[in-house]
Amino acid sequence: MTDLHLDEVVRCLGFPEGPVAMADGSLLFVDIKKETLARLGTDGKVDVVAKLPGGPNGVAIGPDGAAYVCNNGGAYGFAEMAPGVTVPTPAPADYKGGSIQRVDLANGAVTTLYPGKGDQPFLAADDIVFDEAGGFWFTATGIQNDEVLRKGGLYYGTIDGKPLKHAVTIPMPNGVGLSPDGKTLYVSDTIFGRLWSFEITGPGEVKTPQIPDKPGDVVQTLPGFQWLDSLKVEAGGRICVGTLFNGGITVFDTDGKTEHVAVPDMFTTNLCFGGADMQDVWITASSTGKILKGRWPRPGLKLAFNA
Repeated sequence: MTDLHLDEVVRCLGFPEGPVAMADGSLLFVDIKKETLARLGTDGKVDVVAKLPGGPNGVAIGPDGAAYVCNNGGAYGFAEMAPGVTVPTPAPADYKGGSIQRVDLANGAVTTLYPGKGDQPFLAADDIVFDEAGGFWFTATGIQNDEVLRKGGLYYGTIDGKPLKHAVTIPMPNGVGLSPDGKTLYVSDTIFGRLWSFEITGPGEVKTPQIPDKPGDVVQTLPGFQWLDSLKVEAGGRICVGTLFNGGITVFDTDGKTEHVAVPDMFTTNLCFGGADMQDVWITASSTGKILKGRWPRPGLKLAFNA
């Protein structure tokens, strides 16, 4: 892949994530640090759609045209590592858990669909993708400190709030996406630099190997100290994953081959595809508080729903 030319389309954000290219050319995204769901207009202006206390982390449009947000519930603090560079810090000791929220894009009204507490607890809700049937898969990432790792998981929910299905436990799940045929699910495992694949056997159900600590099939594990964040899938089936520390996008072939596309931010957390040919790409350069835009060499996969 040739070098990716990227233009800065917005700056001075807190810690942007969850970009969604909208049908009208605007870009929906969350700001974890500022606790907002916002829209970047085609005029370059950013408008807040809703305030989401805690930590809005991932977004997807549902079949009803509303935005469904993974809120991590304040799983991270933030600290300035260098001038103009902000990075997340570990969860506070009193961290309780996240939630799944619905935001009406017409008026900004927020409702909590799954509170992530009580009899269906999950940790920091992170990334989300809808299937063609209108249900959604989401990850709730694990929580770690210097001594303890609390494992996260992969879940399946519906917009009418039916009981959650816990599909599988994964140490630190982050990005989640579907293959073009909808039969395979991909999940990135952050601190291990690993991409998992899962054969979908039903709504909220995946095939898992009967091997301890092996939730699915390994697509590939990155060498060295590289963490994986959120992801999107290309129309041709490659999986594009935001990569931390070795900042950029790692493109995984289903056979395990990888290619790294450099981005000038050590916390390159997410991306999305849009435009008439699905080759416009927006990338969240989170530690520098920017969103970048360029042209991807191949079309991205159209998501099940848009607004």
